[in-house]
Amino acid sequence: MAIGKLKAIVEAPWFSKTIMVLIILNAVILGIETYPAIMAEYGDMLKAIDHLILWIFVAELGLRLMVYRLRFFRDPWSIFDTVVVLIAFMPANEAFAVLRAARVLRVLRLISIFPRLRRVIEGLIGAIPGIGSIGAILIIVYYVFAVMATKLYGIQYPEWFGSLHGSFFTLFQIMTLEGWADIVREIMKTHPKAWIFFVIYILAATFTVLNLFIAVIVDAMQRKHQAEEQEDQDTIKRIETELMKLHQKIDAMKK
Repeated sequence: MAIGKLKAIVEAPWFSKTIMVLIILNAVILGIETYPAIMAEYGDMLKAIDHLILWIFVAELGLRLMVYRLRFFRDPWSIFDTVVVLIAFMPANEAFAVLRAARVLRVLRLISIFPRLRRVIEGLIGAIPGIGSIGAILIIVYYVFAVMATKLYGIQYPEWFGSLHGSFFTLFQIMTLEGWADIVREIMKTHPKAWIFFVIYILAATFTVLNLFIAVIVDAMQRKHQAEEQEDQDTIKRIETELMKLHQKIDAMKK
């Protein structure tokens, strides 16, 4: 079969939709495998279907490799799909138990199929520099409050603030707003003004810094979207320019 026909098949909407359905079906099967009672009765059939789907994925990757050749390896999403599929061929022994459990990562192939999901991930990757800067700010805030909490409350409440790493863990729990009120109320029995310290910490760490994380991610995704729109506009302009040149040549030939 000619490469052109293979390319038409690989890029056809029905082809992507078929792979999408198989990924979802495979995800359902991997979930069902966690139920021993069902596996005892239908295990052989489910494993056979799982293996069939896996080989279909291999065939799909093979077709894409034949069509795109070296371009296949330049596409990060193609590399991601390949790695996720190859994980399923790891030996089923204790040394590779984690990788075998990672078969469920095949579900993540849905991201590579849906362009909108790809844009979200690419936006997140583009936000990494900004996230790194805000992460550094968060670590500084975290460290300052951990040292202060250890010095202020470490003697009376060693289970929470008796050491620096203990304070880190407690402040992380408070940052997630998990049971923070119970901790603060207990400390306020001996330090009535302790609520001021923890309210300032929550405002600084939980609301301010984490909202900055969200702002950076949203900004990166917006810039990614604008860049794609600009690229589309540039493509349209190039096509219009080529059409104008073509019309001019046709007019010149008529004259």
